[in-house]
Amino acid sequence: MTELSPKTQQYRRLALFSYLSLVVWVVLWHSVIAPHSQINPLGLTIGWLIPLLFPLPGILRGKAYTHAWANFILMFYFLHALTMIWVDEGERLLALVELIIVSAAFAGNTLYAKFRGQELGLKLPKLSTVEKQEKEKFDQSNSD
Repeated sequence: MTELSPKTQQYRRLALFSYLSLVVWVVLWHSVIAPHSQINPLGLTIGWLIPLLFPLPGILRGKAYTHAWANFILMFYFLHALTMIWVDEGERLLALVELIIVSAAFAGNTLYAKFRGQELGLKLPKLSTVEKQEKEKFDQSNSD
């Protein structure tokens, strides 16, 4: 396994710190700071926590692919924060904290996945290269 460059280490720390902060924030928000009395706070907390736990093992191990796809899960929390900022005046500040943490996690995950993938030599080919290869295959199969 190749060593991480200082820049990649920096993005890994940002991704890891902010992702773990989001896990802690979700638990604190829904169970301690502003538990909803109409809904079981423990059930609500677990419901908000479960999606964050799926990519956690890969994030802790530093897998670039996991960091990349974890961003899809983060978008639920991003949308939740934006919605709460818009509709709930009482929890607007809590949602703003969530938005900041999620944005940092998204940026950290994206940049870590990009630079770690480059270090490991994992690159997607350019679309023009793929199109050229497909055209050559197509031309060869039609000429036979």
